[in-house]
Amino acid sequence: MAKNRVVQRKSKKKKDKPFISFNLGMFIFLFLFSFAACFVLYMVAANLNSSFFADEFGTSELVTEDTTDESEPASDSEVSEVEIGTAPDGLTNPVPQSAAMDASYLEDCCLITDSTLLEMADFGSFKKENIFGSSELTTANCTTTKVDSNFGNATVYDIIKNKKPNTVYIMLGNDLGTSTTDGMIASYTTLVNNLHGSLPTLDIYVMQIPPVIYDSDVKSNEKVNDFNNRLLAMCNTIGVHCIDTNTALKNESGALKEEYWSYDTLALSKEAYEAVCGYILTHTA
Repeated sequence: MAKNRVVQRKSKKKKDKPFISFNLGMFIFLFLFSFAACFVLYMVAANLNSSFFADEFGTSELVTEDTTDESEPASDSEVSEVEIGTAPDGLTNPVPQSAAMDASYLEDCCLITDSTLLEMADFGSFKKENIFGSSELTTANCTTTKVDSNFGNATVYDIIKNKKPNTVYIMLGNDLGTSTTDGMIASYTTLVNNLHGSLPTLDIYVMQIPPVIYDSDVKSNEKVNDFNNRLLAMCNTIGVHCIDTNTALKNESGALKEEYWSYDTLALSKEAYEAVCGYILTHTA
């Protein structure tokens, strides 16, 4: 009787294998790649946001040095809370009367002005190339408006910083009544602060603005006096000179003297320019 044979056939089908096999090297690579990507994103966020670390860790003690020329304007409260007459030691404001300087003193001085004293080269002893200003320059825009000079078209701050004179006089304020007083003082403070910080040896004289000949709804002598008082407070805070050119031009009632006004040009007269120069020469620190 024949024996039944049992025939086992090997299946040609391969055993199923996992679609992805575990690879330790690949796992480490992915971990390091993810860590590096997160670190890069973290550093980018920190550089784009100057307060990132304060927000992240709850601290505001990280201090960075401001390297820009334009500093932030002082707040209105900082300007208005300063008491008049609190000048630093060794500084007296307004500048008291002194022995008269020779007229040649003004030839080496620079002048920053709006439309108020633009004709100083014609009526005074300042040299034309040392007068920087325009009718477009105002107190409110004095940190941004550019004017023509031997140094090209630039802001008055950049011009003075490049020229490096020994003395600069500043008269700004013709926009009183059309610009806000707070905004004017804030911009003025920024300009003087920047000049004083960049050129520590520069003698800065802030000139008080002249009175008006007649009060109007736009500008009155009460507004002029208030603005001049705030200029005095600003100078005392920063530590620069303030010269009372307002008093040099006013009459007994506190208005501009008739002879100091030109009805033809509706601006200061030649006699007013001469009076300003004379006052400067007898009020130096």
